Amino acid sequence: MPTPISIMDIPMPTEPASVELGDDLALLGLLQLVSPALPIGAFAFSQGLESAFELGWVTDEATLGEWLEGVLEDGLTRCELPALARLHVAWGKSDVAALDEWDTWLAANRETAELAAEDSRLGASLSRLLGSLGLLPVASALPANAGYVTVFAWTAYARGVSTRQTLLGFAWAWLENQLAVACKALPLGHTAAQRLVERLRPALVSAVDEALMLEDDALGPALPGLALASALHETQYSRLFRS
Repeated sequence: MPTPISIMDIPMPTEPASVELGDDLALLGLLQLVSPALPIGAFAFSQGLESAFELGWVTDEATLGEWLEGVLEDGLTRCELPALARLHVAWGKSDVAALDEWDTWLAANRETAELAAEDSRLGASLSRLLGSLGLLPVASALPANAGYVTVFAWTAYARGVSTRQTLLGFAWAWLENQLAVACKALPLGHTAAQRLVERLRPALVSAVDEALMLEDDALGPALPGLALASALHETQYSRLFRS
């Protein structure tokens, strides 16, 4: 018969309850921010992936995995993730000049009208949602027409999410959205999507590690294939997604 467990046998927390509560709330805030249920319309964008299906560049689980690994390595790792880290730090310092600089830099790196529209529309949608929840920063701090990454950085910072966890959450949301696109348009079975999650989870961690180490002059995406797919998507005959 198992020995009953006494309350005296349960390890006591090593940190004050207030610290644990803050960590828990930060985690829940991050989960809310990256949830597919967040009503900002992220599900409507494929980031050129739908066009890659149409062009025959991505046709199955294996080629999708290769596409996602390439976008992660040459795109997010060198663009969104390091910029997100800098924006998170800038929010913490109330550095309005840095916020404007990196928001503008991100906008300049959107190589097609569809990618630019996705960033600006998701940023506007998230801003409206935060406004309805009373969570917007003071108007003088938020760049005019701030993009999605900039508003995402503010939301994570305001929720007490660390810089590293903010980057991991952003990368996870990107992967989950791309797999949702594939399940709708490739098609890709949900079990295959979970195999890709298992395959790419370590790559997300590595991408965050690298992004946090890059100097400013090493930043900038190198995704000519994605840019071409996105540009061709504008005139695709039949499509499910807006980008």
